[in-house]
Amino acid sequence: MKNRAVEKIRSVLKKIILPYREKKEAIFGGIRLSITNRIAMNYLKLLIINGFLFFFVFSILYLNIEKGRYEDMAEEIVVNLENDGESFGAVVNPYSKLGVNMVLYEVDTGREVYNDVTYDVKNFGRIFRSIHYTKSSDTHRLILDDDMEFVQGGILYRAQFYYNMTKDYNRLWSLLWNMSILYVLIVFFIILEGKKDNVKLLQPIQSMSATVNRLTVGNLHSERLNVEGTKNELKDLAIVFNNMLDRLETSYERQKQFVSDASHELRTPIAVIQGYINMLSRWGSKDQEILEESIEAIKNEAKAMQDLVEKLLFLSRHDKKTLKLEKKIFNMRPIVEEMVKETKLVTANRLIEAPFLEDVNVYGDKQALKQAIRVFIDNAVKYTQDGDTIRIYCRNIRGDCMIGVEDTGIGMTRKDMDNIFNRFYRSDHVRDRKIEGHGLGLSIAKLIIMNHTGRIKVRSQYTKGTSFIVTIPRIRYDS
Repeated sequence: MKNRAVEKIRSVLKKIILPYREKKEAIFGGIRLSITNRIAMNYLKLLIINGFLFFFVFSILYLNIEKGRYEDMAEEIVVNLENDGESFGAVVNPYSKLGVNMVLYEVDTGREVYNDVTYDVKNFGRIFRSIHYTKSSDTHRLILDDDMEFVQGGILYRAQFYYNMTKDYNRLWSLLWNMSILYVLIVFFIILEGKKDNVKLLQPIQSMSATVNRLTVGNLHSERLNVEGTKNELKDLAIVFNNMLDRLETSYERQKQFVSDASHELRTPIAVIQGYINMLSRWGSKDQEILEESIEAIKNEAKAMQDLVEKLLFLSRHDKKTLKLEKKIFNMRPIVEEMVKETKLVTANRLIEAPFLEDVNVYGDKQALKQAIRVFIDNAVKYTQDGDTIRIYCRNIRGDCMIGVEDTGIGMTRKDMDNIFNRFYRSDHVRDRKIEGHGLGLSIAKLIIMNHTGRIKVRSQYTKGTSFIVTIPRIRYDS
């Protein structure tokens, strides 16, 4: 029952309020006002509402105070009548000319004893119970009635008083008009000064807007919002915006660096291919040895370019959030065993060890995880020499899958360890040894492991070796 009543009230409010909002939107929706003018309009609305409330309360209080003055005179009349003995004095109502009129009658018999009322309030409009109002009379426009009983000479009398408050009513209106004019002037100056203060208050926003309009790719590194002179939320907004610009600049610089590095990496194989093509076009097409050398070189460089492009596409899909991994539950042990066998076949001059190969279930993309682990193994092969040891293991640690690739190769410095997962990063020691690579493998491996909520721990000592330990958390089923 209660819910029905609430729903009914809600439907009625919707019928009343929604059309009003639609009309308001239709009238004012197309008007574009600045923040300064909107704040000024809100000030004006609040001042008008508060002004009406003030005048209304003031009118009630004023009339109530004046009514109290009439009640005092009426009480004085009643006291005099009570103390007048067995008969009324000659002057029953000395305040008739001051607006207090009276009808006096006996309660028991209803006999009228005294009446000095010269007007009939029955023709007046009634407001509440005791207020009578009419526009037809200038001298008796507002009348308030009041009853008082008293005993005189053993007889109960009732005095019906009528307070003619027309003069007080007219005085109130005159006062309200004068106060309204004064209030309008006060509101005008408040809005005027408030608008000036709003302009000063919103000056930082205008400065921010001007700064943002000046922002281009060329000055992204130098243009920042000025936080001096701003306070509170505006200062916080400026700081947040500057932090956003810093992030945009960093992202843009990374993008530029990425394009530059990718172009540099692609330039070398393209130059090699062009060189061999030029050599073949000049004199190598008839020389079988040169022809075979050129074809082999072009094939290798094309394969290297394809590998680089695939890595770049992988990173691009990740950056655009379009990388899709087909995850399912599988046993990691066969995958690692297969990679251990492949590594032993292609790397005969390294000592490949697999001390632990344990069954452990993993929820993930099998091919992607295999690609990531292959990166660590290929790096271990590239950065070791003949006779070095490469240790590969797969362990089940309380349901977590731990895969380790350790080697006794050239190792890394602290600087290298801080940057190995950055795209296109290659150590100076690696460049000096002329070890091939693009510097993208570890970046891709990290993205794959992170997409499986995994962790990578790196340990390395220069000239002593490196270990990569990957941990993929165990499968957790909802209870």
